Amino acid sequence: MISESMGASLLARESIDQFMDRLAASRRSALLLDYDGTLAPFQVDRRRATPYMGVVPTLQTIISSGKTRVVIVTGREASQVLPLLGIDPHPEVWGAHGLQRLHPSGLCETAPIDEARLAALEAARARIETVQVQTEVKPGGVAVHWRGLPEVEAEVIRERVLREWFPIAQRSSLKILEFEGGVEIRVSDIDKGAALRTILHELGDSAPIAYLGDDATDERAFEALGDRGLSVLVRPEWRKSAAQVWLRPPDELLNFLTRWSVASTSEVNEDKCFRARRES
Repeated sequence: MISESMGASLLARESIDQFMDRLAASRRSALLLDYDGTLAPFQVDRRRATPYMGVVPTLQTIISSGKTRVVIVTGREASQVLPLLGIDPHPEVWGAHGLQRLHPSGLCETAPIDEARLAALEAARARIETVQVQTEVKPGGVAVHWRGLPEVEAEVIRERVLREWFPIAQRSSLKILEFEGGVEIRVSDIDKGAALRTILHELGDSAPIAYLGDDATDERAFEALGDRGLSVLVRPEWRKSAAQVWLRPPDELLNFLTRWSVASTSEVNEDKCFRARRES
């Protein structure tokens, strides 16, 4: 009898093979990636969350091919990712779950937030000032992180934060998102799914596209992508997800990115050979 997780692994192999064939035959594509938990292992100190070994040079090769639009879609502020990623020129980054858009040119666009919701977010921050835990204030949201704390202590903090935030969320059209190692209260009308829909509209219907993510905040992006592209769950343990395939980091993740790199450069090399033959 094949387990659900084993079935997901078998499906991943077949789906990825088919996707890579299509990618190699295409002149343009898009690779969308969550950051924490996907490209980089979780860290108690989020300032130390650097990518898995081999990820940065492989992404650099993919970007340099000029064939793939690489986009980081993260819950962090967009500017926080760049020094951790260390890619120059840096890729496009959608930060704060899609509220910010940092272009490769350096231009950063932030969706406006009305005064009422800004006041509600400040109230949410103030309500947890006495909670001894790491708090992150960012555009459109306030997040609490308890990674590294004992399970019992983390659950006490979680229950207290949710108790303080639920009334605020209900009154102010905010939403509460739980993620690996924390919880966030944020604006309700912008998420990773909305960012993905914008990118899909800009990309058109024919270009291969994949989205890689790991936790509950990525499910909106998986759902938005649907069968238009390849959705990939990246995490050590399998869980039910809207994603089509599952990869374990770091080895299976790096293998996927390496195959993308080969596929994205093969056509470029073939074009160069063709031009050389024609010119001779």
